[in-house]
Amino acid sequence: MKSEKFLFLSVVVIVCVALAATFAQGQAVVQRLPARHTVKRAPSQTSPTTSTAAGTATAAASAIPGLPLWTFNVESNRDGNEYTGVMVGTSPFNRGSGQTSVATQIVPIVIRTHTVGTVVSATGIITTARGNTTFDPTRADRACLGSRNNNPLRLFSQSPLLQTADFNYGGTDVGTTQATDAFQRAGFWKVIDRANYHVTLGPITSFEPIVIDIPAASGLALATTALGPPSFCAPMGIIDINLFDLLLNNNVLPALAARGVNHGTFPIFFLHNLVMSIGDPTNLANCCVLGYHGTGNADPTQTYSPLDFDSTGLFGVSGLDTAVASHEIGEWMNDPFGNNPTPPWGHTGQVGACQNNLEVGDPLTGTEAPRIAMPNGFTYHLQELAFFSWFYNSRSVGVNGWFSDNGTFLTDAGPPCQ
Repeated sequence: MKSEKFLFLSVVVIVCVALAATFAQGQAVVQRLPARHTVKRAPSQTSPTTSTAAGTATAAASAIPGLPLWTFNVESNRDGNEYTGVMVGTSPFNRGSGQTSVATQIVPIVIRTHTVGTVVSATGIITTARGNTTFDPTRADRACLGSRNNNPLRLFSQSPLLQTADFNYGGTDVGTTQATDAFQRAGFWKVIDRANYHVTLGPITSFEPIVIDIPAASGLALATTALGPPSFCAPMGIIDINLFDLLLNNNVLPALAARGVNHGTFPIFFLHNLVMSIGDPTNLANCCVLGYHGTGNADPTQTYSPLDFDSTGLFGVSGLDTAVASHEIGEWMNDPFGNNPTPPWGHTGQVGACQNNLEVGDPLTGTEAPRIAMPNGFTYHLQELAFFSWFYNSRSVGVNGWFSDNGTFLTDAGPPCQ
């Protein structure tokens, strides 16, 4: 698109195993489609470098009085350079910092696809796609989720990302709070005022669903038999990310402005069993973006995030239900404009080459964090995320001296990626 810039990252390897991918609580799932996440930056926001990002981030912070941001400046002992950026909340290094909360709107997006045709998989297999299908996150999903706890929107609203739960990392209780706040607290555990420091989402408002019709050339629904045996529990929608983001910016966000969505709030566009392709959705080599966080076209200070609540199991356990949301919300909080600079890192998670921004989910895409059982009887999936220290320093300020919230990373990212 002419008006914005997506950063597309390397794809997780497809795993095709002849095991059922139908998802139910406690049932094993096997990844059958590639999963990735991305970030979108407005054209005024240059790629992150030590020389440009400081000015860009500071200017953005001063331009958004409604969104609480703090500016960091850190000298990395990974390469000896200084890095500056902005994060949501208040500085964890300031012992006087208290609780920050960002008004969050949950906007269910109902997608209608109209394609009947063929799909080419990564292995060259041509199969029939299903058309004229509606993907509605407000309706019960009995096919994949069963007879109870089957409403995706309600499940999301009751999840540990939006409600409180007790989080214990390696024997250290980091608090009863929301999942992303627990991650932030744990990442700066050695420096925060543990009694007071929080960065939470709230108040949380759920909007009425918005219906979007996707032209036949830009979207389709995979039939449950489209990937060959075994079949999966429900159709999977795939739409062109470029068209979708254009519709969000040109139609949806302007319409929501009158309802309080602005650059001081965080709108989440909630999808169900609906992912995005980088270009032609009939070519599965272009699939699948499960979520992204971005900035607006007309207002580059407007942050937002579309994300999928998957119940098909096609992306494995690490893509189920709120795993995608935990990735995107964590990245929005730590890198709201997608351009907080870091020393180059890579060859981990979904990043096959090198990357140089503070995207805390990408280094661990595909790595599950401990599951959280909530009072509604549903056990939620979360993705493990990398701490601030992993990107910059060999000495962690995180809980237990870790560099990620489940201890997968016990050292920093190492020498700058080549």
